[in-house]
Amino acid sequence: MATLNPLNPFPSLLATNRRDWLAHAASGLGAMALAAMLGEDAAAAGAKASTGLHHAARAKRCIHIFSPGGVSQVDTFDYKPELEKLDGQPLTGKGKLEPFFGKIGKLQKSFYPFKQYGETGTWVSGLLPHIAECVDDLTIVRSLVAKSSSHTPACFQMNTGFTLNGYPSLGAWLSYGLGSETQSLPSFVVLPDPRGIVNGGASNWGSGFLPAQHQGVAFETSKPDPVTNLNTPANVSPAARAAAMQVLEQMNRRMAEQYPLDSAFAARLRSYELAAQMQASIPQTVGLEDESAETHALYGLDQPLTAGFGRNCLLARRLIERGVRFVQLYNGGALGSPRINWDAHEDLKQNHDTQGVLLDKPVAGLLKDLKRRGLLDDTLVFWTSEFGRTPFTQGENGKGRDHHNLCFTGWLCGGGVKRGYAYGSSDEVGYQPASDPTTVYDLHSTVLHLLGIDHTKLTWYHNGINRRLTDVHGRVVFDLIA
Repeated sequence: MATLNPLNPFPSLLATNRRDWLAHAASGLGAMALAAMLGEDAAAAGAKASTGLHHAARAKRCIHIFSPGGVSQVDTFDYKPELEKLDGQPLTGKGKLEPFFGKIGKLQKSFYPFKQYGETGTWVSGLLPHIAECVDDLTIVRSLVAKSSSHTPACFQMNTGFTLNGYPSLGAWLSYGLGSETQSLPSFVVLPDPRGIVNGGASNWGSGFLPAQHQGVAFETSKPDPVTNLNTPANVSPAARAAAMQVLEQMNRRMAEQYPLDSAFAARLRSYELAAQMQASIPQTVGLEDESAETHALYGLDQPLTAGFGRNCLLARRLIERGVRFVQLYNGGALGSPRINWDAHEDLKQNHDTQGVLLDKPVAGLLKDLKRRGLLDDTLVFWTSEFGRTPFTQGENGKGRDHHNLCFTGWLCGGGVKRGYAYGSSDEVGYQPASDPTTVYDLHSTVLHLLGIDHTKLTWYHNGINRRLTDVHGRVVFDLIA
């Protein structure tokens, strides 16, 4: 075995540039050297200063439950008696119909029976009986409008405000605007669906042109190591790791003095420190052994079908308890066959039956658990898809529904929103808004407002423009706020 040179543990890497060397050395960092290397001074240098609150916040933290694929509004939360009367007839009086695939069928009543729940008597379909038990805590928005009816651009808009990739996500903006409440976990954590990654992948939770420290960190809980490249590889000895960290420390300190305004360098410093902290905090956070059997059952962990997403929902609660600002839960993965998301072109009932079971009990468990622990008052939870589905079938003899961005439904809960409230309405068949159309920009503006941020003031100068999450659009929907 070759003798280890403590000042050059990876000699082959010196032929590359310094940026590549740092990126390689950062994979699987050792906590032993990192804690000593960075310390409080490096943490301060690496942390982007928070913009502070623009007004009193109603929520301290946020959980976004995202169900990609296009959840049908008329089969979940938007009850349409008139659609039952018009079942089987063509849709008229709405101008030119232009569904995504261009195959216009007949109006189709809901595939599920609706009934009223709670003291508010809110109508919810039989697809989601557990979430229906929580309706007195929800604000349901039945007039959402998105820009695109194509999955990936629509996912990007719901998650970043823009239909193109490369823009900072909502979670990244919140991390930048509010800073972190914990030094041992990321401020923004993403929990992908255990079955696969959504269309567009990490672009949905990236930092875009914001400093890299604000991007979402994906915890893939179905894997033995939930955070990729966090732990030191087994074939790297402690001595080699310590030697590498010694060299890295010297280089970092020189570069920090030479380029104090390099935000990418500062973000890298912060990521090193966070990696060291996470090596200790991650096992404690993702391990659910200290949760009671009753809590496991509440989230559906005792049932094979719901255990995967249920675990993520329970983990979301544990993350926000430990100071994580924004958690994004994905209930659905990418397109493909068999479908693992809500894209219901061929057979809506078959698709939504499958997806509804996975969503229903875990999300209801999360809402109930947050409420009983007193966390719902200052935690904003909101649920969306990227768009809805057409009230008519896809094709004359179809059993499915096409993409529909003109009107769909989402809901918010806790964190300062009204309880048992419905905002906006769709027309008699759920095709377009009848009142209070609410764009994705409006939704984002309202979420930021509830967290104490004015969406017009949270900006970052990029390519000659003061960029913001809501572009040049958006209004706070004050009617949603308690």
